[in-house]
Amino acid sequence: MHRVSREYRRAAAVAGMLVIGLHVPTAQAVPSFARQTGMACSACHTVFPELTPFGREFKLHGYVIDNLKQIKGVTMEQRETLSLNSLPPLSMMLQVSYTHTAAALPDSQVVGALAKDGEVLFPQQASLFYAGKIADNLGAFVQLTYNGAADHFGFDNTDIRYVRYLSEGGQQSGESTTAAVRSQHSLLFGLTLNNNPTVQDPWNSTAAWGFPYSGSSVAPTPNASTKLDNGAGAIGQNAAGVGAYLWFDDSLYAELSAYSAAKTGGVHPLDSQAGAVLQGLMPYWRLGYERRWDRSSLFVGTYGAVASIQPGNGLALRGPTDRFTDVAVDAQYQLIGEEHLLTLLATYIHENQRLDSSFANTLATNPSDNLRTFKAAVEYSYKRMIGGALGLFATTGSSDGLLYPSTGDARGSASGSPASRGYIAEVNYLPWLNTKLQLQYMGYSKFNGATTDYAGIGRNASGNNTVYLLVWLNF
Repeated sequence: MHRVSREYRRAAAVAGMLVIGLHVPTAQAVPSFARQTGMACSACHTVFPELTPFGREFKLHGYVIDNLKQIKGVTMEQRETLSLNSLPPLSMMLQVSYTHTAAALPDSQVVGALAKDGEVLFPQQASLFYAGKIADNLGAFVQLTYNGAADHFGFDNTDIRYVRYLSEGGQQSGESTTAAVRSQHSLLFGLTLNNNPTVQDPWNSTAAWGFPYSGSSVAPTPNASTKLDNGAGAIGQNAAGVGAYLWFDDSLYAELSAYSAAKTGGVHPLDSQAGAVLQGLMPYWRLGYERRWDRSSLFVGTYGAVASIQPGNGLALRGPTDRFTDVAVDAQYQLIGEEHLLTLLATYIHENQRLDSSFANTLATNPSDNLRTFKAAVEYSYKRMIGGALGLFATTGSSDGLLYPSTGDARGSASGSPASRGYIAEVNYLPWLNTKLQLQYMGYSKFNGATTDYAGIGRNASGNNTVYLLVWLNF
């Protein structure tokens, strides 16, 4: 009988209590992790991809809790050299979508003409996942994605983790009372190797797994976002980093990571043909506290990064850089009842921009700017079957006519302002736990700096209001 470490026995027990206490249905689970753990997806998710407290524990513990037959390797000295799932925890994701904007977009080639009004993407995205245990204490979430709009296949969000307990807490057999007092606290240590700052985060208030969890890939989007947000200019998957974290008493989280440029495609080694290339290492930090009681949990935290970036796009990758300092605060509240599930999310990011390179090369009007992002959302689900969400978003900051130019099309800003704001309303129906049918409406009251004629081509912000229909399958 193979050895099962105390931390995973404890986690499995927690999972069992959650499954029993929440009366989850015996439906098929989210594929990769469900195949590995044997648990329904409602143990880890409210409505996918949002995590429950146990889902966050599962992620923090390195994705390694398993209920599969293992292939073992042991040396003559009884040192375990291999512990591999006999069946790989693989799965697929398919998204099929329809997008309609209130006003048709200008044709990209013919002056005065309009593009097709309404577009189906089949698929919008298709992904292959390996998600689960690699070896004892080592696990991974690896996503390969085909993007229908870009007609491109490549690596998507990826997070590889190694974890160990430095202190497990609780009195063990044979320990004295004094020793038990010394070990009453638990402290988990983890290492993460990932390609997207915030993809390693177990809360849903940061960019990689934040609301909205899906959206149109062909509708117009604002021309500005902070580096740690999703949107234009975000670091996203143009970086690779390694970090270490501590998880103390299942409540206090602290992480420090460092990222370097990791662009895919184009010319390598990276040269002036690339754009927005990280120079040196970008430090990223995360600190937060979660409290759990009854069926509720509350998290408050802060995170941030300092990025030195060369503009590239024809400029040599040397000399002065643009320096971006992002500091953020966020919060998440969850109520997970037998029938009613409620989540509140909020995040605020402030970014200081010191544009030494862009200003010197006439790519920015000002030597320094700032940018601010605010997002908040409330989500509700009844029996994990019918639900909806309402979100608000706003981006504000310094006007800069060169940084946010008038491009002569729907992407431009006649005022040079990055200001955009609006709301997102959606309704979800899940006939099965791994199938989501979604109707989403995104409305803008300001887009790229103005409400009316924001781009100087007669297009109003409300012309970018978007109806988005989605079929999202996991199998």
